[in-house]
Amino acid sequence: MSCSLIVTNKPNLPNIKMKLDRAFYLRPTLEVAGDLVGKYLVYSTPSGIISARLVEVEAYIGENDPACHAAVGKTPRNEIMYGPGGFSYIYFIYGMYHCLNVVTEQEGFPAAVLIRGAEPEEGLALMRRNFDKPAGNRLTNGPGKLCRAFGLNRDENGLDLTGSKLYLEDRGYKPVKIERSRRIGIKKGLGKKWRFYEPSPFISVKLK
Repeated sequence: MSCSLIVTNKPNLPNIKMKLDRAFYLRPTLEVAGDLVGKYLVYSTPSGIISARLVEVEAYIGENDPACHAAVGKTPRNEIMYGPGGFSYIYFIYGMYHCLNVVTEQEGFPAAVLIRGAEPEEGLALMRRNFDKPAGNRLTNGPGKLCRAFGLNRDENGLDLTGSKLYLEDRGYKPVKIERSRRIGIKKGLGKKWRFYEPSPFISVKLK
């Protein structure tokens, strides 16, 4: 049986790959979230490089944000959020899914950006290995699917995103349009339009 394949128009990009530095992540979270759309998530594995261009993210900011994990204060689960920006925060939910977040802002202020959707770029065959029944190349349109495609779990929690294992790159891509909406899958803080996305087949949810 053949798998369906989603074909998108690949942008003509300059031949640059600039790893995002610490200063990128230490800025206000909403600035970081908007700027993450169009950047590339890169994971160096023993079998090769996996990468994808981010098309959808969500911001979670501080103890006063009822939807943020830090709303309950500092715990062993969320303590990485209280550190400086530029580290991975990966948690496990519903007994099924891992979710990757990028920690933002200065040490002591808990905030992070959830990576919700991305368009595969490199290592598609490696991504497919992580699924029992891979369907085409639409393997990263959702935070749980993205972590599964990349092979990320709690073992990668707390990785320095300025290091050489898991990091983000600017490859010169500029989204034509970035839209904002309410966040998805939460019951509190629904009035905050802290979801940023580029219209794409790889976003996790199309809100009505």
